[in-house]
Amino acid sequence: MKLKALILLFFLTYFNLNAAETISIAASPVPHAQILEQIKPELEKQGYKLEIKEFTDYVLPNLAVNANEIDANFFQHEPYLKEFNNIKKTKLVKVATIHIEPMAVYSKKYKDFNNIKEGIKIAIPNDPTNESRALDLIGKTGLVSFKDSALKTPLDIIDNPKKIKFIELKAAQLPRALSDVDFAVINSNYALSAGLNPLKDSVLIEDKNNPYANIIVVKEGNENNPKIKALIQALQSDKIKQFILEKYNGSIIPAF
Repeated sequence: MKLKALILLFFLTYFNLNAAETISIAASPVPHAQILEQIKPELEKQGYKLEIKEFTDYVLPNLAVNANEIDANFFQHEPYLKEFNNIKKTKLVKVATIHIEPMAVYSKKYKDFNNIKEGIKIAIPNDPTNESRALDLIGKTGLVSFKDSALKTPLDIIDNPKKIKFIELKAAQLPRALSDVDFAVINSNYALSAGLNPLKDSVLIEDKNNPYANIIVVKEGNENNPKIKALIQALQSDKIKQFILEKYNGSIIPAF
């Protein structure tokens, strides 16, 4: 019996030591989860199993990482992260920059902003940083002007001769609202999920040189965890850079 117990203990110890360590990461389905799928084989070679948990909102992924329920997340840009930390009193930090998703304006009724009717409706994201980002994009058309503000809202409008009405919605709802408004300013991850290509289907697209690169985020104190280092190395590789360029045809751009 002692021999059998020793043999059983040996096998349990051996397989436990050689079991792959799990890296859990929260991500938006497109393009974040798609990109993460590409690094699974590389991480497996290093003894890590990548577990991707898909979310379709911008709040739960941060709360889960802050609670140490998930190791990292990949869905947001740094201005959003800073605002989230400030409002929710979370302790989340950026550890890597991966890609840029230019925000764009879409319409089923107009091909551009020329000859628009008075009182048109434009749907925009309702979270502070993306709302301000969307209004900056509309402001570049000259149709609306705003007072100087770090985070713009429709309350900051100082000139609106066309009496444009801004409809504030959750970012994930914007593609579905496109038929009910004249224009919608949509984050690229939600646009791509809805079959919209920012380069081909938009009437206006954000400049690629902007501070809104998408990042990997962890709980403060976990920045130097070996599995986080392995995750970053796998993502910031030539293979992933090439995948992004070929898969998304310029609508998403590597930022590393």
